[in-house]
Amino acid sequence: MWRLTRGQCRVVAFRFYDRAVGIGEARPGYELWHPNRERSEVVTTKFIVALLMLVTAGLAALIAITGWSVLKGGGGMGVVCLIYAGLYLLFGIRALQWSRGVLPVTAALSMILAIFCAVGADSWFARDKAGFEDALLPSPVIGLLVLIMMLVQIILIVACFVGFSQDWHVEEERPMGSGEDYGAGAPPENGGTPQPA
Repeated sequence: MWRLTRGQCRVVAFRFYDRAVGIGEARPGYELWHPNRERSEVVTTKFIVALLMLVTAGLAALIAITGWSVLKGGGGMGVVCLIYAGLYLLFGIRALQWSRGVLPVTAALSMILAIFCAVGADSWFARDKAGFEDALLPSPVIGLLVLIMMLVQIILIVACFVGFSQDWHVEEERPMGSGEDYGAGAPPENGGTPQPA
């Protein structure tokens, strides 16, 4: 009989691997469920993280489009902003699908983006003088958007760390039909009276 290697097997108990069942599969008569995904604080964290990612994508796209003509480095910096917007849009969608792997990547990219925002915000406010070319939005408004995006990045970093520590990926096996309400268990068969031992 063919058996899975230790790396391909799912841990059933401490130091015990069920060699007949691969990761992400359940034994016959059982189903996999994610108990941590049903807690209200985990669901709230997921939506906060996804919302902050989508807000970041929108702000990055808005700043890139409205400030394209005056961005330092020409269109190259605008392209970088649009790449960030696309990545954060993708990451927001993946977070809504319970992908825990995007959280540390998002935290790292948010740290870099927060540094860019902190360094670049002052230059937008400095353009509010005579002789400077105007962007689609007034320069102080774009500077304010950059500062808002910096604050969103700081909040997003914290939210990603909280979400990563909540173990979205944990799977448990349970008998089929035993938890229609994700962990509440099936209703007692005899109307709730205790059974003799």
